[in-house]
Amino acid sequence: MDPVEEFRQFVTKNIKDIGEDRDFLALSNIWTRESVRHHYSYNFTWLGRPVIQVPQDLYAVQELIWSCRPDLVIETGIAHGGSLISSASQLALLDYCDAVENGDVLDPRAGKRKVIGVDIDIRPHNRTAIEAHPLAHKIELYQGSSVDEDVFAKVKTASEGYEKVLVFLDSNHTHEHVLAELELYAPLTTAGSYCVVWDTIVEDFPDSMSDDRPWGKGNNPKTAVWEYLRKLKDEGRTANDGAALSFEIDKVIENKLVFTAAPDGFLKRV
Repeated sequence: MDPVEEFRQFVTKNIKDIGEDRDFLALSNIWTRESVRHHYSYNFTWLGRPVIQVPQDLYAVQELIWSCRPDLVIETGIAHGGSLISSASQLALLDYCDAVENGDVLDPRAGKRKVIGVDIDIRPHNRTAIEAHPLAHKIELYQGSSVDEDVFAKVKTASEGYEKVLVFLDSNHTHEHVLAELELYAPLTTAGSYCVVWDTIVEDFPDSMSDDRPWGKGNNPKTAVWEYLRKLKDEGRTANDGAALSFEIDKVIENKLVFTAAPDGFLKRV
């Protein structure tokens, strides 16, 4: 057997076995729950900016960006800006790889690829740090609620002309808000790309862990995902490109990661 294919099959079996190992998954869920109590995901930075992501999820983002090769990433929820910088840096790497493959000389500021970030409150010190970053030329910021009609209209207009769009939803985690975000932003996702909904893990945690939040068990991103997928199946929707809109939950990514903030949240447009 070809060694490349042999390794691919080895990894595929690994992931399948993990998805079927109830004990390993249960143990991993305990670790993930306890990591939240210690604010574990707050400990990391990406090129100098706090990223507030589980490191395993950052690996997933890297794999998605490399495989989907988007020219536009849309993110709701900015916080300190680390996720924007992460996406922008990986888009810059795609630009670099394209230049190498084409035998071009890369202008660091050239290339159409861009990240759009939306947040209801972009704090001045975070905006200053993002705009001062060497990758700022790849980032556009929009302040306002991600589900505000005027804000979304600006994002939709800015997304016109892009051929491959990847979406990350990570703002207000209530069921109502995330469902509204899905209705607006999921149709911008291009075929073969992903709409990733972060913090679906809230549904799997004890309700006491959300006592100080407006979301919790039964009212969170995962319940919004479930309802949105049901609506797509029962009622149908149309994507921004005019085609029928359909997503499936990518359990391969989830089983590969094991530790993730987004179980049932990796939605692939099919």
